[in-house]
Amino acid sequence: MDLTPEDLAHLSARTLAHYDRQAEDFRAATRDHDVRQNISALLAAIEAPPPFEILDFGCGPGRDLLTFRRLGHRATGLEGSAQLAQMARADSGCEVLEQNFLWLDLPAGRFDGVFANAALFHVPTQALPRVLRELHAALKPGGVLFSSNPRGDGQEGWRGERYGAFHDLAAWRQHMTAAGFVELGHYYRPAGLPREQQPWLASVWRKPIS
Repeated sequence: MDLTPEDLAHLSARTLAHYDRQAEDFRAATRDHDVRQNISALLAAIEAPPPFEILDFGCGPGRDLLTFRRLGHRATGLEGSAQLAQMARADSGCEVLEQNFLWLDLPAGRFDGVFANAALFHVPTQALPRVLRELHAALKPGGVLFSSNPRGDGQEGWRGERYGAFHDLAAWRQHMTAAGFVELGHYYRPAGLPREQQPWLASVWRKPIS
């Protein structure tokens, strides 16, 4: 699928407009999601001395930013929806960068970890290599990227008013390794269920030191 710059701008604007309209409902629906397993997977893989510099990529209304802050880390959010970014600042007290996933402007080598929980699946496959390289560049050498995405077998397109790309493990590995990451591990969620009842693929990756 070849998307023009105009196509990319349209799908991004439409997806973000959905989140802006649904911001309050989205906050209420996700407030009590238990992502402790994911947060622990990221933090356990970081080898730098704490406190860590964490980028919460696609931070939404700030639930996990607040968790990272309470754990003593320096957390920065990144959110494309203006309404969700405003909520995240108010609820977490953290800096939140209001940036479109497709047009990032991140400082080089700043972060010990990137927490991309239920976010990167909104990046069209065509743009994913560039976005992953930009996240790689934003990490310190040895830094860690955690991702959790709804899995699939290559489907891509609209689900309602949101655009998504749904990868299996093999495809996700290809994208991540091509961007320069080394796999540390992966698992499926929710834990303890048969695979067909685990729609989420979580994985942990390191930026090599050299």
